Formats: sequence, structure tokens, C-alpha cells
Amino acid sequence: MLNRSWMRFAALVLVLTVLAAACGSSDGGDAGTDDAAQTDDGSGTADDSGADTGADGGTEVTLPPEEETAVAGGTLRYGIDAELDGLNPTTSALAPAGRIMGLAVFDSLVAFDSEGSWLPKMAESFTPNEDFTEWTMTLREGVNFHDGTPLDADAVVTNFEAQRNDPLVGNAILPYYDDETPIEVIDPLTVKYNLKFANSEWPTSLATAGQLGMMASPTWLAAAEADESLNQQPVGAGPFKFESRSQDAETRLVRNDDYYGGEVWLDAVEFFPITDAAQRADQLMGGAIDALMTTDSPSSQRLVDEEESSGAIRNLLDDTGEESFIMMNTAQPPFDDIRARQALTFSTPRQAYNERISEGINRLADQMFTNDSPFYNPDVTQEADVPDQAAPLVAEYCGEFPANCTDGKINMEYMHAGPDAQQTRIADLFTEGWREYFNVTVNEVLQDDIILNAALGSYQANLWRQFGNPNPYNDRLWMACETVGPISLNWPRYCDEERTDLLNQGGASTDPQERIDIMKQVVAKVNQDYTYVFLNHSRWDNAFDESYRGICDAVTLEGEPIRCTDGGVHFVEQIWQSN
Repeated sequence: MLNRSWMRFAALVLVLTVLAAACGSSDGGDAGTDDAAQTDDGSGTADDSGADTGADGGTEVTLPPEEETAVAGGTLRYGIDAELDGLNPTTSALAPAGRIMGLAVFDSLVAFDSEGSWLPKMAESFTPNEDFTEWTMTLREGVNFHDGTPLDADAVVTNFEAQRNDPLVGNAILPYYDDETPIEVIDPLTVKYNLKFANSEWPTSLATAGQLGMMASPTWLAAAEADESLNQQPVGAGPFKFESRSQDAETRLVRNDDYYGGEVWLDAVEFFPITDAAQRADQLMGGAIDALMTTDSPSSQRLVDEEESSGAIRNLLDDTGEESFIMMNTAQPPFDDIRARQALTFSTPRQAYNERISEGINRLADQMFTNDSPFYNPDVTQEADVPDQAAPLVAEYCGEFPANCTDGKINMEYMHAGPDAQQTRIADLFTEGWREYFNVTVNEVLQDDIILNAALGSYQANLWRQFGNPNPYNDRLWMACETVGPISLNWPRYCDEERTDLLNQGGASTDPQERIDIMKQVVAKVNQDYTYVFLNHSRWDNAFDESYRGICDAVTLEGEPIRCTDGGVHFVEQIWQSN
């Protein structure tokens, strides 16, 4: 029972307030993640559908405004890449598939605009104190949950405390909020958040990149605490209401006619977990589903080719999200020694990985940002494909630590998720590249276990996907010293005090250029620490049957346009079906 709880925790910490989707693959597409893709020429240019430059400077794809008049009716059948353990934002692991469903049923306090700044959504306004250590949030009046419970200050506190006090989820929240009084009610529609350190863009932590901003009915939360089966029957304040759910088969949400945000066009949205990426694409092209999410390179390319040849599919392509990389655990041998980390980096077959696994579709990654991002540091280049440079490092390391070596090579374990044929191919590719200087033991484990082992530090090297938050300072969670612990969110368990200080300084700044300059220094520090070997930029594809409209037309009540997609996640209330 205890092991199962730790598994739930390890999955949950990936997707909370500053999610940057990480982990091993269910699709076997890119980097052992859920999927992937994009051009390998580094151009970063937009496609023909009206791309905009996103917060990190990559291509945040939008579509042209619709010329037709929206009409009500229809059911959107959506193929998602994974099933969920439940639909409770205070306890469930809402990875990208879960966040699309979560936004439909719970909505969010905050949304991102195309530049990565925050827009009040269910909230009405945010006001900081002078040093950005306190933020006061005012809610919109008249917003009710599906069960009639009002969305008020008490409801917000109930949601926050449920997450903070949960023995699993709380680990991702506790480092950031005041220990004594993290949140307090000011009046029926106003709450104040008290932070441990200054954050000039703190409302972005309540936006669509995570689930802290999703609000559940406190009445339902109390009932779900008493009866865990209710975690499968969510009650929120969003545009769609729960109707039915059969795990591993179908979840059906129907229109909320009392939605505070205005007209909801579709009658219903049905979500189908289809874990095989090729099968998902087949079902979309065959008409069995109407939309899908994927980062699988071959599947995405098939859908792009179909759009170009017939126009039957509309693809939203965005590689401003996560990066794929090899990750090393610095808390145990051999990678507690920088020489071993450098040797693995130099001998990694990065080019072969991108050509054989991602089929040359993805852009190579040198760091956490695409090369058209304002945060991109042009002085940082990912070292790889130079195995000869590993030789003196390995000789020196083995001379000092002979017990960690055999026959002059460093002993190491590479862990990957499985059983999965693509993951086996990736493991074979890396092993071949490392074998001259490393004795590699390959350990295939279940998906839940690879995440668990990363959280507990029970791994040496693995494949990961992470970063990509529209506000890059939210990715502090994965790099700061205080998130290293027995259960670590700083997965490599590497504490760089100077890097943490830079993240604090940049997060507190209100000067855009200063934030850029500081983040470039962070990028350089990450590169110098040799904890990651960046491979490529994952490309999300949210593909729709051509009859669906309004995909990128979500707005706030004030009419401010909302960012179309974020790591494969988007709003659905504005989508409608053309006759």
C-alpha cells in the first residue's frame, strides 16, 4: 500500500503548479516520452496557419479567425494518449491528457496569453504587495460549481489546503508558500497568498500549465475524501459537466448551460484513451474520433501530410514545450562525479538519436529553449557525439574509483519504461554509443516505476522530458536546491546554490530584459553542471477533423485572447462543429 502511494506521488509531482511534463513513454515516440516532432533545420518558422511567437520565443501555433458563424450542437470525440487515475485536481495525476479534461470540467483561475503572461479567467484580478511576496486575488462574482456551490474565497482555500496538506501533492507546494499562513480569506470573494520568496509573475502558477488553478467543488471534495470512487465523477465550474466515465474506455462530459463564461457550443466532449499513437492517428483519419493529441513523430507527420493532400485534418503544431534529454542522478556513483557525467555526455549519439528515433523531424536541442526564444543562450551548445573526449575522463575516474569500473570502463545502469519496442530501440542505440567507455546494464521497468524511481533517486541515468513552461521561472521547481530531498522534484538531485539564487533573482524581477539575461545565465549553469544531455525539442500536435472550428478562439470575459495550446493542452468551450 505504501509503494502504491509513492507511485501516485511520483506521478503527481510532474503535473502540479509548474508542470513541465516529464517521464517515460506510453507512445514510444520521442525521447521515451508520450510522443514528439518538428523540422530539424532549426528554422523555427511558423506554419501556414498563422503562428505567433510564444513566451519562450518558439512557434505558438494559432489558426486564422473563423469567418463562419458558430452554431451549437455536436459531440467532439477526442483521442488522448493516456488514461488517468482519477479526475480530482487535489489528488489525481493530471498529465496533459488529464489537463485537457480538467480544463473542460473545472476551468482555471488563470490563463496564458500568447506571450506567456497571465490573464485572469475565473479570477477577476490580482494585486501584489510592493515586493511581490504577497498576492491578493479577487474572484468573479456569480460563478457556481455544477452542484450549485458558489466559487468563493472559502472554496479557493479549501482547494489549496487540500493540495497543500495532501501527503503526496503537498511536496510540490510546500517549498513555495509561507509555512504558517500560506493563504487567507480577506472577504467572500478575495483571498491573499503569502509566498516564501518574491515572484513578480506568480499568477502564472495558477494557469493552464498545471492544476493548482483548477477549482473543484468543496462539497464534492468532502464527499470524495469519504468515498474515493467519486474521484472518477468530477464536479467543477467549467464549461462541461460530468455525465459518465468508464476507465480505460470513455469519459463523457456534457454542456454546462449555466457556464459563467458564456456560450458553450458543443453538446458534449467524449475522451477516449488510446495509448498507441499510430492507432490514434488511424482512428482520426478513419473518422472514429474527431481529434487527438500526440508528440509521436511518424504519426504527426502522417497527419500533416494528410492536411496538405486532402485538407481533411487541421494540425496545431507547437514545439515550444518540453525538451527531451538524458538525465543523470548526481546523488550516487558514478554520476556523482562530474567526470563520469561529462564522459556520458561526450559519448552520447545525439545525431543518431534524432535521425533514427525522431526521423529527423524534431529540432535538435542545446538547452531548455528553442533558438528563436528570447531566453535562448547562443553561447551554450550541447556537447555530444565526441566519444574520444571521454577517454581521458574515464581513465582518470577508473584510476581513482576502480570499484566502480570493470575492464577500464565505468559501470552504469540505464533505466527505461517498458515493455515498449521503441524504448528498446532507444536503449540499444544509447548502449551502442556508450559501450566503448561504459559497461551498461539496461533496466526495463513499468511506467509508474520509472517515475517513482526518479522521485526517490533510485536510478543512475534515464530518458526524460521536461521544462517548457510559458513562464520559464516556473520551471524553478525542477532546478532549485530546496526541491532536493528524500523525495526529490529536482530529479538529478543537484544543488547549485548560485543557480538557485539566479532563479530567485530573475523570478522577482519586473524588468523583461533582466529576466532574459538572468535566465541565460541559468541556461549556462545547467550546461556546465552536466546533469542533462539535451536531445531535441518535443513537438505537440493537436489534430482535428476539418469540420471543427474555433479551436484557437478562446478568450477571457474581457475578450482577451488566450494562448491556443500549451504543451498539448487547450480549452474546449470555444470549439464548435461546422455543418
